[in-house]
Amino acid sequence: MVLAALGVWTTATAAAVGSSAPHAAVSPSIEQRARTVDGFVIEHLPGGIGTPSDFEYEWEDVVFHSRVWETGPDPEGAFQVDLTVKTLRGAKLTDLEALKTFLVEYEEKDPAGWELRPVKIGPYDGLAAADEVFYFVSPGVAAEVSLDRTRFAESDLLDTATGFHPEA
Repeated sequence: MVLAALGVWTTATAAAVGSSAPHAAVSPSIEQRARTVDGFVIEHLPGGIGTPSDFEYEWEDVVFHSRVWETGPDPEGAFQVDLTVKTLRGAKLTDLEALKTFLVEYEEKDPAGWELRPVKIGPYDGLAAADEVFYFVSPGVAAEVSLDRTRFAESDLLDTATGFHPEA
C-alpha cells in the first residue's frame, strides 16, 4: 500500500546532472517533488504539521494517491494524522454527485447523517464536512483534503484545499 516515504525519493542520476548534452534532463529536487502529488501542486500547508509519507492504493476501480503528514510519536509511541491530501482517479467519478456516492461507500458514511455543505474550491465544486473537503475536478479526477480539526481551523482546511489543484 505504501508508495514511498518522502525520504526515499532521491532518483537524480549523475549522468543527467553532470551531462553537457543539449537534451539532458535533471530530475526534480526532493523539495520540488514534495510540492506535488499525482500531478497536483500543493501551494499551501498549515503550520505545525508533521512528517509526510506518500501512499498509492486502489478501491473499487478508483486509484488514490495521497500524502499524509503525521506528528509523533507521543509518550505512548502513537502517531497522529495532521493532514491528508489525495487525488482520486477513476471512470466512475463522473460528477460531484458520483464522487459523493463513491465516498459514502468508501468511507462507510451514513448518507443521511453526513453533514455536507456546498463549497467552491478555486474553480471546482465541492462538498465540505467538519474535517474534510472533496471536490470534482474533471471527469475521472477528484481531490480530497482532510485535517485534524482539534488542532487546525476550518480556514486551514479550505486554504489547503484551494492550494491543492492540478499543475498548470
